[in-house]
Amino acid sequence: MRLTNFSVTNFRSITAAHKISISDTTVLIGKNNEGKSNLLKALQVAMNLLQSHAFLESRRLRVGVRDNDEGYAWKRDFPIQLQERKTAKQTIFKLEFLLDQSEIEEFKDEIGSNLNGSLPLEVKIGKDGEPNVAFKKSGKNTKALSSKSGKIAKFVAERIYFNYIPAVRTDREALNVVSRMLSQELRVLERNDDYKAALEVIQNLQQPILEDLAQRIQSPLSEFLPNISNVQIEIPERSRRAGVRQDFNVIIDDGTPTNIEYKGDGVKSLAALGLLKNKERHPGASIIAIEEPESHLHPGAIHQLNEIIRSLSETNQVIISTHNPLFVDRTKVKTNIIVENGKAVPAKDIKTIRNLLGIMASDNLTNANFALVVEGESDAIAMRAILPNLSGTLRKAIRSNLLVIDYISGAGKLNYKLSLLRNSLCQTYTLLDNDQSGQQAFFKACEANLSRHSECTFVKCKGLRESELEDCFDLGLYKDIVLEEFGVDLSGQDFKGNSKWSSRLEAAFDNQGKHYDNGVLKAVKIEVAKAVEKNPEKALSQSRRHSIDALASSLERLVNILE
Repeated sequence: MRLTNFSVTNFRSITAAHKISISDTTVLIGKNNEGKSNLLKALQVAMNLLQSHAFLESRRLRVGVRDNDEGYAWKRDFPIQLQERKTAKQTIFKLEFLLDQSEIEEFKDEIGSNLNGSLPLEVKIGKDGEPNVAFKKSGKNTKALSSKSGKIAKFVAERIYFNYIPAVRTDREALNVVSRMLSQELRVLERNDDYKAALEVIQNLQQPILEDLAQRIQSPLSEFLPNISNVQIEIPERSRRAGVRQDFNVIIDDGTPTNIEYKGDGVKSLAALGLLKNKERHPGASIIAIEEPESHLHPGAIHQLNEIIRSLSETNQVIISTHNPLFVDRTKVKTNIIVENGKAVPAKDIKTIRNLLGIMASDNLTNANFALVVEGESDAIAMRAILPNLSGTLRKAIRSNLLVIDYISGAGKLNYKLSLLRNSLCQTYTLLDNDQSGQQAFFKACEANLSRHSECTFVKCKGLRESELEDCFDLGLYKDIVLEEFGVDLSGQDFKGNSKWSSRLEAAFDNQGKHYDNGVLKAVKIEVAKAVEKNPEKALSQSRRHSIDALASSLERLVNILE
């Protein structure tokens, strides 16, 4: 089961948010006080009302007004500016679920009606605090299904695992988050026959004590109220089940075992978020709503959390609200929902998101969706010439600024550059030399969750222990330039061997009595890159171009996805 869309009318600052599509990962963005938090809160309240209706309806109990964080309180939750009007004084939530084939069959068995897979429910609640749940769909059997709202709500509620983590995650709230999430995980036991039998044993053991207590109450009451014929004390079945899974301690041992209640705010916050990482997948709709996941976290931890959210979305639906551009989905722009002026609509383009988040990107990144990061300025000059020559798709992407090529002036600065680009909402790919510094830079980026193996190509040339971009270029393209500008002949034995290009270049300069340092190396590289820029179609060596061809193919796939 999946939640496909959600609507809310008249909840706090949200007056009308219609059919918000819920994807694997849905990102709510907007300025402060525009309603992002209220939208997540509305979803939580809707889920709680649905579950309350399901369980309480089956026992013919009234929900009533529940003035707490998880329930609905009309004076607090209905828009204040609309409370004095005479009509339409209800909050309306609409939830549409999609059932898989096995759930469709289960629905028929439990409800006694056929369904094509789409299950839309409407929850209305007003001043009396009593929710009204209805099946809302046109076509045959609609009237019959509407009359079974209690059973349908129970069917859905038993298959919903909803976790809400608010932005304020300190002290009592952090402990409540941990409590709710652990309770959700323990709930799965309630379908276990042995567990049900154990609860029945508990009930049978409690019953004689409850009956004795009831008798003690009845005796004195009967003396004053002779009409009293019986007094009963009951523990509702739901309360008994909930009690077993809600009372526990979390002990953290960091040298001294301590209850989490007495730990610092940061530990409490991370404990709540850490429960998400290995959350067990349950059948049904598993939804995780996180308000401002970046709250209380060190910037380095935010990257790690983003990876957690990415992995969670493989088995859960994740909905977050954020001000941090790192969480924005770059590849599926419409999964980012802009919340503004009490309304919510899918984002149309990245530029709109950048403006909303106040990102001041440099001119060449204003429209860029994707950035190829190379090591040096000369690498950037050469690749800007070579890639358009290898692929019409890449030529178009570079000309339209969809793809930009940026450089880091040394592999050691890779993490800083990747972080900067991602904060400008650019998805990144890296081309690195296949040497010690390139390898170390890549692994540091992976450790910081800034890169992955699928987002990096190393320049590798057959027959060379280490290699760099210049090793891929045809010697005939630039040897005359080096001889003319630097007085070094690269056609002899001095420039041969299986070392990388810059090491062989240094050997040639030394053997021919020429000065050589990092400044000379940079100057030679720039001259080589200019030669490539003038003649890109003949720049690559046929025997050493494989890494560059592979890079072009990888970039083509990513650009096609982004378009």
